[in-house]
Amino acid sequence: MKAVVFRGIGDIRLEDVKEPKLEKPTDAIVRITASAICGTDLHMVRGTLPGMVPGTVLGHEGIGVVQEVGPDVRNLMPGDRVVIPSTIACGSCVYCRAGYFSQCNVANPHGPDSGTAFFGGPASTGPFHGMQAEKVRVPFAHVGLVKLPDEISDDDAILLSDIFPTAWFAAKLARVKRGSTVAVFGCGPVGQLAVASALLQGAGRVLAVDSVGSRLEQATRQGAEAINFDVEHPVETIKRLTHGIGVDRAIDAVGVDAEHAHRGPALKEAKAKRKEHAREVSEIAPKQNPDGANWHPGDAPSQALDWAVEALAKAGTLAIVGVYSIASTHFPIGKAMEKNLSIHMGNCNHRKYIPDLVGLVRSGGFRPSKILSNRMSIESAIDAYKAFDRRDAGWLKVELKPAA
Repeated sequence: MKAVVFRGIGDIRLEDVKEPKLEKPTDAIVRITASAICGTDLHMVRGTLPGMVPGTVLGHEGIGVVQEVGPDVRNLMPGDRVVIPSTIACGSCVYCRAGYFSQCNVANPHGPDSGTAFFGGPASTGPFHGMQAEKVRVPFAHVGLVKLPDEISDDDAILLSDIFPTAWFAAKLARVKRGSTVAVFGCGPVGQLAVASALLQGAGRVLAVDSVGSRLEQATRQGAEAINFDVEHPVETIKRLTHGIGVDRAIDAVGVDAEHAHRGPALKEAKAKRKEHAREVSEIAPKQNPDGANWHPGDAPSQALDWAVEALAKAGTLAIVGVYSIASTHFPIGKAMEKNLSIHMGNCNHRKYIPDLVGLVRSGGFRPSKILSNRMSIESAIDAYKAFDRRDAGWLKVELKPAA
């Protein structure tokens, strides 16, 4: 079967790979009808999320039709149309039963303290082959697969696998309530749905920060107030628009690959922070390793987090759903403490939110497909990755269809 395969940093290929087979009684084999490219995939291709095993099939978003089930999968049968949550969970451990599916004690084969297990990720997450392929093996399918009603199109359904639940989770972490003023840093796919989720959960006002014109326009169409950090300093603008108070809630929807401002009013600040970080690394790295090899680019300070902390009102809440590697150690803890900020973060518990979001989409309460910008065959996946990585205008969220 055709699949998008990781071969090395900056090196992904469309290859013929072996079809998956049932390995355990709780497995299912799903024939993929749609997958997608996520910003997290780019982290791994760029190397800012290290530890990828060459030969791993990429992709953690997928929908499809059940083809085969193991003997302990008793709630599904071949022919069922399903959405596949990005994170993998057993459904039986104490964390799953409490709704913390991303902290499952069982799913990650490296043990209960090894972090979230998910499809198409680094060695530390399993690894499990991903869904940018024609078929996928789904562990713990009796819990991990959610049936899809016929009324929900593939275009809407594919966004229920990861980014819509993640965005909904972000607004929940941020404690958005009726009337809240919310800032969303990053207007990529998760950021767009974070804007929507905040509004759906009652936010009175949403400020969206990015530098890509087409993404800011999309956020504006959803009802957000756009702030281009290449044109104006985002913190100064947020403070001015909120009469000096700041926002009640902030969401970091970018993560480790957050871009620094590269022109305009925020340029001087960004350059100074990069210079200071370079000085710190030059002092620390020789003590660890003469050539500085222990330092990883994922350890760079995040401009988005700095701005979020500065833009928040006192006693505000910061939600972090943008992905950071375990090497990331920089955070403005002093500023956050002085302002009595509450900070919530983590990997989304997809299985907790997907059933309710299926109901929301089925009822017509929201159509996540409004942010879907490109539909392509998996045979064009490599070109799609390149355009998405460059943030080309009009490339917001890419759906991949199996080869004809």
